[in-house]
Amino acid sequence: MTLVFASHNTHKIAEIRAMLPNSITLLGLDDIGCHDDIPETAETIEGNAILKADYVTQKFGFDCFADDTGLEVDALHGEPGVYSARYAGQQKNADDNMAKLLDKLEAATNRSAQFKTVIALNLRGQQHLFTGIVRGEITRERHGNQGFGYDPIFRADGFQKTFAELTMEEKAAHSHRGKAVRQLIDFLTKK
Repeated sequence: MTLVFASHNTHKIAEIRAMLPNSITLLGLDDIGCHDDIPETAETIEGNAILKADYVTQKFGFDCFADDTGLEVDALHGEPGVYSARYAGQQKNADDNMAKLLDKLEAATNRSAQFKTVIALNLRGQQHLFTGIVRGEITRERHGNQGFGYDPIFRADGFQKTFAELTMEEKAAHSHRGKAVRQLIDFLTKK
């Protein structure tokens, strides 16, 4: 089976490709000649995942899946949420996003947060959604150089290290995206 993952993010593609069984070939947007910046204009994480999956299926005709992820911080009433990638501006700079978040939380004692990933799968004319959530906290400073996005400042419950201090395999075993991808894989292998 060949599936398109509606992403240009080489980190995410590698992370998910490493989790898939050999029976599934994963292509990214660049592999199918899609160089578009797919609009993410929905008001929810689920909505953005659906928009991206539908865009690829409708414009390119592939079975595909798309994900959207948000970091939801309790003390900020769910910010940055659906705006996580562009929290500090349209340039989508992870360092700027982390700096803005740490600044907003500087005086906060409640640093609890969750990462939420939703995957929308378009397969054989039907759509299926898979959700993974990991609870944790925002650290006061950055730690580690693995991963991407907010990984250097997010420590999952039960861990002493941030996501950026974990190996790709460790992170995939416990992360929000890993949980959603395992649901996706379970669904695909039963098909």
